[in-house]
Amino acid sequence: MAQLTYREAVARGIAQEMRRDRNVLFLGEDVAEAGGVFKSTVGLLEEFGPVRVRDTPISEQAILGAAMGAAMTGLRPIAEIMFSDFFAVCWDMVVNEIAKSRYMTNGQVSFPLVIRAGNGGGLRFGAQHSQTVENWAMAVPGLKVVVPSCAVDVVGLLAAAVRDPDPVIFLEQKALYPVRGEVPDGEIVDSLGTAKVLRRGGDATLVALGTMVPRSLEAAERLADAGIDCTVVDVRSLVPLDTRTILREISATGRLFTVEENPRLCGWGAELVSIVVEEHFFDLDAPPLRITTPHIPLPAADALEDLAIPSVDRITETVQKAMNQ
Repeated sequence: MAQLTYREAVARGIAQEMRRDRNVLFLGEDVAEAGGVFKSTVGLLEEFGPVRVRDTPISEQAILGAAMGAAMTGLRPIAEIMFSDFFAVCWDMVVNEIAKSRYMTNGQVSFPLVIRAGNGGGLRFGAQHSQTVENWAMAVPGLKVVVPSCAVDVVGLLAAAVRDPDPVIFLEQKALYPVRGEVPDGEIVDSLGTAKVLRRGGDATLVALGTMVPRSLEAAERLADAGIDCTVVDVRSLVPLDTRTILREISATGRLFTVEENPRLCGWGAELVSIVVEEHFFDLDAPPLRITTPHIPLPAADALEDLAIPSVDRITETVQKAMNQ
């Protein structure tokens, strides 16, 4: 067992798959000599060399164009888009080419391609470098969407993504990069489309993603002190979505709170609430509540960013107020 930061787990996950399969290669801006702008790919160039670990020009279209071509010819590329905000620059290639080509060629062309990106706020980078864009990706048929919340899940889900035959958007929460967690020795391979129940309680279910998972766990501990016992579910994978696990835990408590870093309008929690209401309406004891970032560009000022993104205090207060009504 090792204690790794979330960023160290990224390098470990990539290295694990590159050692296992020589068809895996890695490319992106400053990922080789600099070890990544977030220092999440340190050591990969030294171990695997410049043929398999490649620095690219500052061009998201070039990165994904090269990765797309590599995947089409039988390689398994991992491409890094430095900030998930920059998907806006190359979204046509992701949506209309990468996501659609396997279907449009009747399976003659496959896309075992992973696109990694730093996602979310918490580092005071402002409105153009702090967005949470998982809702962009989950709306596109043909893409799988994964958001790990801890170091061990980074390694295991990244391995599963690399081995998957379809394109996977792998979003790493920037605020979690320095957070440490236990990671077992040896090969770790998880499975896509599986949620995790991290805490069980009988009063309410908190369903969270990414950075909101540790905040929800901390809020659940505070709520327990106030006599409210909460289940916490880590969604982990938005596409495919583990509705079986999530619906089971919501039905057990009768209360649902989604905890989302994304802006409120069209966030992933809205889709989940829709599924719950359609399929388990009579298991609910009260209307589901969404705890989200407001529908605003994220500010860079410390106090304003902290006010916008759901905090442990806001999660705790929202749940406590609703449960006491």
